[in-house]
Amino acid sequence: MVDFSQYAPLFGEALLVIMSLLIILLGCFIKSGKLPGYMSLVGLIASLGLVLTAQTGTVFFFGTISVDAFSQFFKAVFIIVSMLVVISSFSRVTGKGSDEYHSLILLGTVGMMVVASSIDLVALFLGFELASLSTYALAAYDKTKKNLEAAMKYFIFGSVSSALMLFGFSLFYGMAGSTRISDIAATSLGNFSPAALIALLFVIAGFAFKMALVPFHMWAPDTYEGAPSLVSALLAAGSKKMGFAAAFRVLFVALIALRLEWYIGFAILAAVTMTLGNLAACWQNNVRRILAYSSIAQAGYIAMAVVVVGAAANMSNGTAIAQLGIAGGLLLILAHALMKTGAFIGTSQVAAMVSGKGPDHDPDDISNYAGLSKRAPITAFCMMVFMFALAGIPPTAGYVGKFVLFSSAIYANLVWLAVLAILNSALSLYYYLRIISYMYLKEPAGPKMPESKGYVIALLITLIVVFWIGILPQTFIDWATQAAASLLPQ
Repeated sequence: MVDFSQYAPLFGEALLVIMSLLIILLGCFIKSGKLPGYMSLVGLIASLGLVLTAQTGTVFFFGTISVDAFSQFFKAVFIIVSMLVVISSFSRVTGKGSDEYHSLILLGTVGMMVVASSIDLVALFLGFELASLSTYALAAYDKTKKNLEAAMKYFIFGSVSSALMLFGFSLFYGMAGSTRISDIAATSLGNFSPAALIALLFVIAGFAFKMALVPFHMWAPDTYEGAPSLVSALLAAGSKKMGFAAAFRVLFVALIALRLEWYIGFAILAAVTMTLGNLAACWQNNVRRILAYSSIAQAGYIAMAVVVVGAAANMSNGTAIAQLGIAGGLLLILAHALMKTGAFIGTSQVAAMVSGKGPDHDPDDISNYAGLSKRAPITAFCMMVFMFALAGIPPTAGYVGKFVLFSSAIYANLVWLAVLAILNSALSLYYYLRIISYMYLKEPAGPKMPESKGYVIALLITLIVVFWIGILPQTFIDWATQAAASLLPQ
């Protein structure tokens, strides 16, 4: 008889799968209403508790799934983002189709969690596809023309990235005779060959699509603008971070094994990504496109963690610097997930307020934010804090993440990259302050309107956590440092 207690560290994922199936089953027999939302929220809260209390240091399913501090960190991020999206959805998704909507959110979250735990290429790919297929459908949920166009672009680019990644995986398997990441690092990359370089380039290209790094970023602005705003929050704050979880798992193990000056290429990639993202955001009038290009710039900052690990490899205190760099990247991932989720929830609130202006009116145009502080004061204040946090202004989570990450770059003798990142953060203030000026300095674009409870609750929860990390960061720094330590070779 199977002893299921040994699988306790995976009960969080199992609970979400069961809950998603129950939601679909109940949707076949009863009117959806808000019940799927409540069930999703309860399942996510319980799953978060199971993840945070799970025993780490265990491996399952023939060495394909690892439950360690790194995987639990990312799982917590994914669940928190999904919780905020579900809470916001109480103000938007309550009618027909809400069961499919919430079930897809839960299955997408499970896929992200599988990716975070995968130490095998097959498990990694399966997790990617589960999360991707769920978010493809969610991106088309509203079924408007703009919505369907965004979903189709996301599907095509996502499929291309999966194909590139899978081709690289197949080459690695052919060379190593194994799909375990550690085995591939020990054999294929230990005896480096042109075939290994080609495989690595395909894998990096696939990950770069998922992370929206330049020049693989083309899908992000159109998808974030055209998808439902709450789904955009899930994509930017959840699905995109899944790409970083996979990249950290594979690239750190693989590239440390190479012991080449590979990090120079990543440094250039990070520098170009953050600069292009910020410059493009300065020219936008659509707030969701501004946030999309902002996400691209933030991906450039986070990619600095990979550069720091490579630069620190040959230093006497390299392990400590590499750990600090990864911890900084993880902190910025957590902070960005919260800030970007809150910002997209704010855009959803504004879009709901101006929805009656006709089909040709753009609900995300910056002009709709004029005088928002008088029309929707809670939303405006939260949006202002999130804008400052995204720019790295203290005392917010964004400041803590950038401070730790940029400091690690300086310790790794990458002063030029740290200075460029700081200058880019200063540049980003232009478009963040532009949104804030519309909200607080312009005349109201319409009368005061009630703020939906679901949006307000999600915004306030996010606001509290963003300030909590910014004012009392040590607990979160220790958490990220512990997760980073589990990723580096002992």
